Amino acid sequence: MTLDVLIEGLLFYKAAPQNKEKLMKLFAVDKEEFNSAVRILNTRLQSGAVRLTETDTEIQLVTAPELSEFIESLRKSDVTGDIGKAGAETLAIILYREPISRVEIDRIRGVNSSFILRNLLMRGLISRESITGNGFQFRVTPNLLNHLGVTSKQNLPNFSEFMNSIDAFDNIEP
Repeated sequence: MTLDVLIEGLLFYKAAPQNKEKLMKLFAVDKEEFNSAVRILNTRLQSGAVRLTETDTEIQLVTAPELSEFIESLRKSDVTGDIGKAGAETLAIILYREPISRVEIDRIRGVNSSFILRNLLMRGLISRESITGNGFQFRVTPNLLNHLGVTSKQNLPNFSEFMNSIDAFDNIEP
């Protein structure tokens, strides 16, 4: 597989800006080879729905600007609809395990949670904070607590029992 395809796959999987220096180390390539692959990827993506954005230090896949009106209409319908079973499941994981990374959420759910997390972020139910160079951690927001009718997650029904069960499960040796 070519380097540009590997970079594209990684950016798609990570769904967040990635540090160029770290990617060069990961792929064990020099700056010239990396920049060449990024140029190829950028050219290849120019006619599709996805674009490559690049700063001095990071690269990321984003939606093509000409799709902004279409994407905005989708976003509005996403925010007004039901969050669904996957959204509720992801919210519960964040609520009881915060702060938690997307990788940990994906491991618990067994599927990629990027779309669900984006939806929950747009609704203001969760927040995302950067972990120095290692992606993001997610937390619930006061908006979610208000929606649930509590002032603190500790006030949720049976919260301490759930936390004790989770702690016991986490301490089981595989």
